[in-house]
Amino acid sequence: MKKFGFTLVETIVTVATTALIFVIIGMLLSYFYKTNAYTLEQSVAIWQARNGVEDAMSHLREASYGSDGSYPIANAATSSITFYANINNDSYVERVTYSLVNGVLYRTVAEPSGNPPTYVGAAVSTSTVATSVINSTSTPVFIYFDNTGTQLSSPVDVSKVSSVETTIIVDVNVNRAPVAFTLSSAATMRNLREQL
Repeated sequence: MKKFGFTLVETIVTVATTALIFVIIGMLLSYFYKTNAYTLEQSVAIWQARNGVEDAMSHLREASYGSDGSYPIANAATSSITFYANINNDSYVERVTYSLVNGVLYRTVAEPSGNPPTYVGAAVSTSTVATSVINSTSTPVFIYFDNTGTQLSSPVDVSKVSSVETTIIVDVNVNRAPVAFTLSSAATMRNLREQL
């Protein structure tokens, strides 16, 4: 009578080959998930930054005199801007500040209070606009222009600002691909009188 089946050597070779295949598949899946997790994280950071920049430029276009009569632009620097705009469509004009601090772009909104309205002691709310921002000193977040399109140098005279350009560079991990993503936008303030 003939016996059918695997010999001990054949069984060991089969088990070893199967184990090797599972180890290789496991390593490939682990690499795939690590790579995709980073790509997803980068995509979320870019999406958040894009929405934040669009909001900032939209609000800057509508900059107007503050509820207390303050000039539409309170402060203009390379990594921050403070201006007045009605961002929530109520009866008051809010003081809005966008500032880059330690790789995070924040928006701070101050609601005026009192009669007459004042921003001193106003309720303040802060939100994150963009994370993983890697702008260097050679790439300012905000650049200011007068009504002729000439770039204004620092310190910026806010009474001459007619338009603002913003550029932020987002990179979750500077040591990994994909490379940094650059977002740029610009806004011309509609409610400012033409500068002479």
